[in-house]
Amino acid sequence: MRSTSTPARGRPARLDPVRTVETALDLLDQSGLEALTMRRLADAMGVQAGALYRYFATKQDLLTAMAERMLAGLAESGGEATDGDWSEQLAALAHAMRAALLAHRDGARVFAGTHSTGANTLRFADRLVGVLRDAGFTDEEAARALFAVVNFTVGHTLEEQAALQPESGAPAAPEVLHAAVTAGSYPHLSATLPTLTSTDFTPHFEFGLGLVTEGLRVRGG
Repeated sequence: MRSTSTPARGRPARLDPVRTVETALDLLDQSGLEALTMRRLADAMGVQAGALYRYFATKQDLLTAMAERMLAGLAESGGEATDGDWSEQLAALAHAMRAALLAHRDGARVFAGTHSTGANTLRFADRLVGVLRDAGFTDEEAARALFAVVNFTVGHTLEEQAALQPESGAPAAPEVLHAAVTAGSYPHLSATLPTLTSTDFTPHFEFGLGLVTEGLRVRGG
């Protein structure tokens, strides 16, 4: 984890957007999204809260910059399957995005709804759309498939982090589901409970992503 150093006593604080975002990500990892406030960020950087608004007019602007930073290098790191067919390349990019969001506490919550148009985000989107266009999908199909893959990946990771990072002292979501099902009469849920309450979310992700890619294949990829 990166350190959130403060300026030496007597020296003016150095404030720049890159360091601000890095410090915000550190605080996110330490305490979660709810505890990340502009005042706490300013304290960690040794500046007045008002100084942050020079670069980020609102907290939402800060979250957008954090989301953009999470995707740094993603278009390149998701390229291990460049020799495979389009579905393997698509899966590699989706896996890389999930890993990037999981790398930070509440990463998916930060990313969801930010709609970044930064270079990292656009390079990733361009790479994914390019894979599909090269595979023969129309421009419209490639664009809609981008939304399908990204929305599935973010939504899955959002639920994954929520299930495994409950509020302090609260049971994890799989434990709550297990107790509710076993306390009632739900024969079909009881039969599938080991899978429903598994805390290994990778197979869940693989299954859902497979449904997306197979659906795209039927559409003509």
